[in-house]
Parts: sequence; structure tokens; C-alpha cells
Amino acid sequence: MSDCFDLAIVGAGVVGLGHAIAARRRGLRTVVIDRDAQANGASVRNFGFVTVTGQQRGTCWQRAMRSRDIWAEIAPAAGIEVVHQGLLVAVRRPEAVAVLDAFMATEMGENCALLSPDEARARLPALTGGIEGALWSPHDMRVESRQAIPRLAAWLAGEGIEFRRETAVTGVEPGRVHTSSGTVQASRIVVAPGDDFHTLFEDRFRLYGLTRCKLHMLRVSDRALGRLPGSVMTDLSLGRYLGYAELPEAEPLKRILEAEQAEHLRHGIHLIVVQSADGSLVVGDSHHYAATPDPFAPDFVDELILDEYAALFGHRPQVSERWIGTYASAPDRLAFIDRPHEHIRLVVVTSGTGASTGFAIAEEAVAELFD
Repeated sequence: MSDCFDLAIVGAGVVGLGHAIAARRRGLRTVVIDRDAQANGASVRNFGFVTVTGQQRGTCWQRAMRSRDIWAEIAPAAGIEVVHQGLLVAVRRPEAVAVLDAFMATEMGENCALLSPDEARARLPALTGGIEGALWSPHDMRVESRQAIPRLAAWLAGEGIEFRRETAVTGVEPGRVHTSSGTVQASRIVVAPGDDFHTLFEDRFRLYGLTRCKLHMLRVSDRALGRLPGSVMTDLSLGRYLGYAELPEAEPLKRILEAEQAEHLRHGIHLIVVQSADGSLVVGDSHHYAATPDPFAPDFVDELILDEYAALFGHRPQVSERWIGTYASAPDRLAFIDRPHEHIRLVVVTSGTGASTGFAIAEEAVAELFD
């Protein structure tokens, strides 16, 4: 086992694996080092929703498009099933339809379609709640994170990427990564720590005002829905996802949401529904911010999420599993590449969009280090 590499990656979450994908394309001798035996953080606690539509206009949306393309390329090779593709945003208010109209007039609306209520129900007959219209986007895709991340790591290992699990990184300096099992030499180093901003380069991370976001997540069973045509969102998402929310036409909708669903907004709730291969659904989510979020999940937050589900589908599903997600958050950016040294990069996605944008950000960071 060699201790000399072209690239050492600290962190084996989806962002770290994105760097390994980029390194593999370049034929770099690469090691991935992680303190856990397998991925256990944000990368496996999320929806597996590679979200393009609704990402902030400009760089974030472009990164999401690129990351989606990389997912589509590697998924078959890695044995990762794309469970479904596309996004249906079904809305209940005329003001939300106005936001969708405005979205369609941007470059982000290319190849998307506005649907009448009848057209939306033709795609998803389970839409029994009163809806005013919908947006259909073909750009988004969904994988099962709990399976996809381990399979991606296994595929990369089979492609020559070395993994060192259950290995703590205690320090990083140019050319060296100090670990609990010895020193690894590497000409270039990437640190992709997820929401751990204190173990390494704490002084650098402090510059970004980082905190953590806690999410409520549910797995539910609902035979009445049948097969989803794609992921599903509602009006609340238009007030949260910046690709919609930053449009001037979103302001009337945001005022109405504040008047009618203030409690949902107070807990950062918007509805995402995705489906697994077995027909079960992953439903969420909420957003609570703290330096160290507590591990508890009060039931009333789940009930608010299920209220929005029932408003769309006319009933509540049976909950079979609950868990807490977590991710790094920053007040003024969605991600960053920090440069403490010409041969070291710190890469953090600070918006819960690691699966959606992380591969493209990793590609950029590796290009910086080796071009």
C-alpha cells in the first residue's frame, strides 16, 4: 500500500467522491480518506434528488446541469439505478402560476412545460387537491442515496481509487496528510469535510460564518399515488428555491405564503416527494439552524410537512421511518472553494445541494489544482 499520491481527498461523502470521479478521468493516483466505515452524513440522509430546476440562476444552475450529466454518465457504470427522472411542481395559487410563467421565460425554463390542472392530473392522477396548474421539467433525476453512495464508492475503488476508511485526519500541510495510521504524501490535497468545520482549517472556515442545518425526513407508504412521473414540489418550494424565489414575480406569492402558511415558513418547511424502487416515498423537509443542532425531531414539524402533503393529495400517508438530516450552511453563499495554499483546496457545499451540484464543483476544484 503506497503512501504517495497525486491527489489526497479528505472526506468520502458525495463531494469527496465527486473529486475522485474528476481525478479518475485524469488518470491521477488518488486516495480518499474518511474517519467512518461508510458514508453516514448528509450524502445518505437526503432525497437522492439531483435537483436542477429551481436552483439559483447562473453558476448554481449551470453546476446542477453539469452534475446531472455526470450522474447520468456514471450511474450505469456504477450499477446505480436512476429511479425516476423529471420534476412536477403542482401549485394551488394563481400567484404561484405567475411565478412559473416568469420562470418559463428564462433560460432555465428551456424544454420545460406549463401544464393546466387537467394536464397535471393526467401525469399524476393522485393530485386530488385543488391545483391551479403545474410546471413539468425533464431535467431532474433521482437516485436512492443509501444505495447510490456506497455503490459509487465501490465502483471508484474498482477503478483504482484507493480508500482508507476508519482513518482520522489530524492535520494537513502542503504535500502531506497526517492521519491516525500514518502520513500520506500527495502533491495536491482536497478537504471536503461536509459539516465538520472545526477539525481542519478552522481559521479558514470561520471566515464563512458557517453553521449547520437540521432536516426532518420521512419515509411513507401511499398506494393511492401509484408511480410518480418524477419528483414533486408545491407552492412552498417556489418561495424557497432561489431560481424561482429571486424572480420579481415571486414577491406576491411570498407575501401570501407568509399570511397563510406562516408556521410552515417559520420551520423552513417545503414539500418534496420522491419515490423509491419499492414504491415507498421519501417526503420532507424542514430547516432548523444551529452551530450544533439537537438530535430531536418534534412530531408537530412532521405534521406540518404532512399537512402540505395532504393539501396536494387529499389524505395523509402511513409513515414507516423518520430520521434527521444535516448539512453545512452559510448565510451568503451556496458553496465555496477555499484556497489556503496553491496545492490545497477546501470544498464545501453550504446549501444542501451536494448531490445536485457537488460533482461540478469538484470538477472545477480538480481543474484548478492540475491545469
